[in-house]
Amino acid sequence: MLKGISPLISPELLAVLCRMGHGDEIILADAHFPGDSYNPNVLRADGLGIPALLDGILPLFELDAYADDPLVMMAAVDGDTLDPAVEASYLVPIQIHAPQAPAISRIDRFDFYDRAMAAFAVVMTGETAKYGNIILKKGVTPVD
Repeated sequence: MLKGISPLISPELLAVLCRMGHGDEIILADAHFPGDSYNPNVLRADGLGIPALLDGILPLFELDAYADDPLVMMAAVDGDTLDPAVEASYLVPIQIHAPQAPAISRIDRFDFYDRAMAAFAVVMTGETAKYGNIILKKGVTPVD
């Protein structure tokens, strides 16, 4: 265990976050997402919800300040509706750790899958919320 790093962040996830460069994307996927079908670099975080993972990741991870959409979620398909509580629960750690981040944008399901194929990694979580997937785009880590 390391000081200052959430115990929810596995050694594998910490290594992935470290290896990512600016502009790389990581997907925090809900438990229903077909991660292995879209990306060869899948990590497991079974049993963990995405809000808790965001709370552990965002203190370590700079969001891309040059991108219009460093936070992206899947839009509902025709006939479905989104539960606003899902995004609201994600905004709690985002507003704590990245208060200047732009609003979460939404993209079509198949555009999301295309982004998953190009992502640096997919983290399969225990999140059961429908449309619970979120993409984080990494920015440049500031030097103090």
